Amino acid sequence: MAVPVIDFSKLDGDKRAATMTEIARACEEWGFFELTNHGISSKLLEGVKKVCSDCYRVEREEGFKDSKAVHLLNELIDGGDSRARIDDVDWEDVFLLQDDNQWPSNPPEFKETMREYRSELKKLAEKLLEIMEENLGLERGYIKRTFAGGDEDGCRLPFFGTKVSHYPPCPRPDLVAGLRAHTDAGGVILLFQDDRVGGLQVLKDGRWLDVQPLAGAIVVNTGDQIEVVSNGRYKSAWHRVLASRDGNRRSVASFYNPALEATIQPATPAASAAPAVYPKFVFGDYMAAYAKQKFSAKEPRFRALLGNM
Repeated sequence: MAVPVIDFSKLDGDKRAATMTEIARACEEWGFFELTNHGISSKLLEGVKKVCSDCYRVEREEGFKDSKAVHLLNELIDGGDSRARIDDVDWEDVFLLQDDNQWPSNPPEFKETMREYRSELKKLAEKLLEIMEENLGLERGYIKRTFAGGDEDGCRLPFFGTKVSHYPPCPRPDLVAGLRAHTDAGGVILLFQDDRVGGLQVLKDGRWLDVQPLAGAIVVNTGDQIEVVSNGRYKSAWHRVLASRDGNRRSVASFYNPALEATIQPATPAASAAPAVYPKFVFGDYMAAYAKQKFSAKEPRFRALLGNM
């Protein structure tokens, strides 16, 4: 059993219907799939790999050696307790890129490369949302408008952020997670993962399966808000990253999420009379709960929002 790999270029041509079905099935049965031939140039992707790796080496690597994760692991190893694990930190160096925060200045080409990449990824995310809308029987643009809080004037936009992560070599990967198991809080997530160092896994039918590194592919997963909008037809999948002794895993994840003010609820396609099985809530309230319970089951977060509106 392997994570579905979908050739995005087949949407243009006589394979469109079959490709739409592939994407629908991946969203329904996996919550994860890999896209090839997605339209983002290999030259740009190679540039992203280079500037992110150079940025880690120049600006981040020394700081990680003094991180909480490293200190806790060293204390555990020095204490000699082989039965213990570190359960409250991740073996991850991470920073966020968004339109209004400070970006790294090294290497010099980092900003230009990542601006171009984020622009391309945002367009790809919106194409995927249109495909999901069509497969779900929703009006074109429904999810984007919902994520913008129904703002017709364009003054408020969905949130688009990019998380740049590195998972350095770990001396005891049995004692700490690269990234603890969780579902993603937001909408649709597009990941450009390392094509040499693995470690990403998705939970499928009670088994943890590798999301295999595939050169040039973009990994897509659906977040909690797509689960709500689809009324449970699409599920957000549990996933994690394993720490590793070998290699420095690079991960560039872009999140197309609702604005904090957006009201999220199950959509009601014209062809469906199914009752809503998720509450109606403001995304900012959901994020407040998620910040405290990211690594716990998602269902209590939904239940806690019942009656908030």
